Amino acid sequence: MSPARQSPSTTSPSPAPAAPAAPAPAAAPGRGAPVAAARKPKASAPRARRAPERGLRPAPALGGDERARLLEGRHHDPHAVLGARTQRGGLAFRVLRPYAKAVTVVAKGLRAELLDDGDGLFSGLLPLTGVPDYRLLVTYDSDEIEVHDPYRFLPALGELDLHLIGEGRHEQLWKALGSEPMEHQGVAGTRFTVWAPNAQGVRVTGDFSYWDSVAYPMRSLGATGVWELFLPGVAEGALYKYDITRPDGSHTLRADPMARSAEVPPANASVVSASRYVWQDDRWMAERGARPAHQAPLSVYEVHLASWRPGLSYRQLAEQLPAYVKELGFTHVELMPVAEHPFGGSWGYQVTGFYAPTSRMGTPDDFRCLVDALHGAGIGVIVDWVPAHFPRDDWALAEFDGRPLYEHQDPRRAAHPDWGTLEFDYGRKEVRNFLVANAVYWCEEFHVDGLRVDAVASMLYLDYSRSEGEWTPNEHGGRENLDAVALLQEMNATVYRRCPGVVTIAEESTAWEGVTRPTDCGGLGFGLKWNMGWMHDTLRYMSKESVHRKYHHNDMTFGMVYAFSENYVLPISHDEVVHGKGSLVSKMPGQDWWQRRAAHRAYLGFMWAHPGKQLLFMGQEFAQGSEWSEVYGPDWWLLDSSYAAAADHRGVRDLVRDLNRAYTAAPALWERDSVPEGFAWVEADAAQDNVFAFLRYAQDGSQLLAVSNFSPVVRHGYRIGVPEEVPLWREVLNTDHQAYGGSGVHHAQPLRPEPVPAQGRPASLRMTLPPLATVWLRP
Repeated sequence: MSPARQSPSTTSPSPAPAAPAAPAPAAAPGRGAPVAAARKPKASAPRARRAPERGLRPAPALGGDERARLLEGRHHDPHAVLGARTQRGGLAFRVLRPYAKAVTVVAKGLRAELLDDGDGLFSGLLPLTGVPDYRLLVTYDSDEIEVHDPYRFLPALGELDLHLIGEGRHEQLWKALGSEPMEHQGVAGTRFTVWAPNAQGVRVTGDFSYWDSVAYPMRSLGATGVWELFLPGVAEGALYKYDITRPDGSHTLRADPMARSAEVPPANASVVSASRYVWQDDRWMAERGARPAHQAPLSVYEVHLASWRPGLSYRQLAEQLPAYVKELGFTHVELMPVAEHPFGGSWGYQVTGFYAPTSRMGTPDDFRCLVDALHGAGIGVIVDWVPAHFPRDDWALAEFDGRPLYEHQDPRRAAHPDWGTLEFDYGRKEVRNFLVANAVYWCEEFHVDGLRVDAVASMLYLDYSRSEGEWTPNEHGGRENLDAVALLQEMNATVYRRCPGVVTIAEESTAWEGVTRPTDCGGLGFGLKWNMGWMHDTLRYMSKESVHRKYHHNDMTFGMVYAFSENYVLPISHDEVVHGKGSLVSKMPGQDWWQRRAAHRAYLGFMWAHPGKQLLFMGQEFAQGSEWSEVYGPDWWLLDSSYAAAADHRGVRDLVRDLNRAYTAAPALWERDSVPEGFAWVEADAAQDNVFAFLRYAQDGSQLLAVSNFSPVVRHGYRIGVPEEVPLWREVLNTDHQAYGGSGVHHAQPLRPEPVPAQGRPASLRMTLPPLATVWLRP
């Protein structure tokens, strides 16, 4: 996870001023029409006020306190005072329509203009014995519109949903909270539900009310802290936010934490959304779980979607990205966070819309199209997921309802010391539910095949980046964050139970025991873990001049001491090619361009043969020389035939393609990645020569021999011990091949073992080791 600064807060338009002006025009096509324009708005000249309907009498007046609570947004049950209800003397109607000139109740055989009570309230008592199927005719200065009354509807959220929310066990929380277009009591509209237990009151506002926050107070649904309102006539595309009255009486305008779509940043209103996408990946979904990830080929191309080819939409990416990744032979793509975030420079790691794919590149269904296209090309999709923290923007999650809610109550536990953000309160059941359901959401709604969980180490330790006195120990006096452990275990157990074939991957940079151990055995339950230690050690070795590498030989071998303690991924990620670290090829020493590219290729050959899955960030597959920038993306021009050195870069890309193809075709390289029986050192001590050699074994005993020479000299007649039962070894990959830009030193004919002992084995191959190269041989 890379730290990045936070964006400034951006707010939606202010509520309309209290003036006699008519409402704004209806919303543009593609947005939900305002409720006040849900039925044919018609222009009309100002009219004289009609005399009250015969039999209409004043309704009982609201008490001063109740009226104030309603108008100030502090009322828990507006349905108790608005709408229609029987009472002594008939049927009382009360309507809240700010800026209206008149409100008329219309039903079969009924047309009654209500009395103006001031402040946008209209009421009247009619001599009726039951509530008719009525509508409201609302008159403004130059418009008259007919609408359903939102306050005549029963709650649109069921008791089971509320029970599960109260327990913190609603595994499809997004179907209960947020905005949901639906038909309710025979009327089309949108149900709005939000969790805000500390609020005195909540109102929904949006383009359907011309951003006036007074008109639509929501009702509290008991002790769960959930507020609800069904708004007839509000459709997909409508913009909205919640106006929340804090405990101190002040107001805050917030985006919906459960919104499934959002405005394009820097705008930040939530968008009413529903999916109409028809998936075409049934076969992929049925077959993806046939083999556990740690026993399957898995090589990952990490992508920042917004900059892979800047300017492309999700659907344009769907036309280009799958073909490119398939040609390179990667089995998966890993997408840096696609959840909505205000500041592009955070690369998606400071999330404000956990349930909304970023709208920068299109709609949620457009993102579904991209995932579907990748599946159609036989490529799995892993998405970065960020449950460790969230930004402090005052329109998002921070002190959402006026008090710490999603963040911890203790400021020492809430503030993330590295990134200026806030940490989630993992011990609160509703927050834990928000995160667990969010993980399930991406898997079920978008068919993603994996979640790479960001910054796990910062979640696991109470003293992470904190000095003495800046943290408090757990109940046992330790530094482990037991709430975070429970959250990760619940998330993993839930995802693996509900979503067959999905793999979860931890970015965990410490020696925490049992990251990939099952939860029922006391582990965190991840499927794979990034091997950050291997990455740092091996890159440190590669950064040394070849004459100095002998002093750092153990950096390349130490990883095998713990290689089978977890199920590992070997990552060369975006974090290693930014912030002054340089690209992968630029980490290689020397001024000689040929040697730097050769070392780059040799390292990739070593990495692909090493136990563990592979991950490579975009641009490194063709040895991009500059650091990655989210503004410009990869330097694709390096591959253009008009560039004099384009062949050098295309050669590296061709090597990555052939590495992936040879890797996938060799079960010895992936079937037994996580058990000692899949690996054996042949040469681990040739520090003076900068040489490493090892064997990999498949389940059926088939073998692959990998030999790396990290010195810039050809080594003739080099003895490599091999099993005597194999009669011939043939070279299947050589990073020094001329097609890749190498010198072309290779073994054209199969090698026959000689009965000469070497490295403790009775037979050996007499090899010519190419300079700065890795060679793979198979029987």
